[in-house]
Amino acid sequence: MNICSGNSIILRAMEPEDVDTIYRWENDPSLWVCSASHQPFSRQALSRFIEENSGADIYSCRQLRLMAEMEGVAVGCVDLYDFDPYHKRAGVGIIVDSQYRRQGLGLQTLEALDAFAAEHLQLHLLHCTIAENNDASVALFEKAGYCRRGRLTQWIYNKGAWIDAYFYQKVLV
Repeated sequence: MNICSGNSIILRAMEPEDVDTIYRWENDPSLWVCSASHQPFSRQALSRFIEENSGADIYSCRQLRLMAEMEGVAVGCVDLYDFDPYHKRAGVGIIVDSQYRRQGLGLQTLEALDAFAAEHLQLHLLHCTIAENNDASVALFEKAGYCRRGRLTQWIYNKGAWIDAYFYQKVLV
């Protein structure tokens, strides 16, 4: 089922067929600094996650993962986390597969997510935290209309060093 679409991006629920793609992303150590995971996942664990969460209610589990698809191919995914229906806000995480980066698909994915979050979830605000040295993510979120609202000192620990992070927000409505 398609949830929302951008120019050429369609957001949809995770499907069992996505397990190999998600397996590749979740087990790429270069991406762990951007996420809360710091260990590999088995296909079985990811299959179980997809099965349990593809139809999960964001109001009960407070998170939602959507696949970004272009012409029938999963090119990335986007997460809503720390969903707070009372205050009408959620955190955003995004990954675009390395072979599809620098084609504007990240921006289209965020634009489709904005529309879904505003129209279907009636969210007022989206936010994210980005490592200060993640120039690609900083550029993407700023281009998508997110505003830097703060600096989190020594927020991320990676390979023996502390990295500051930026806190971004976007008001939707």
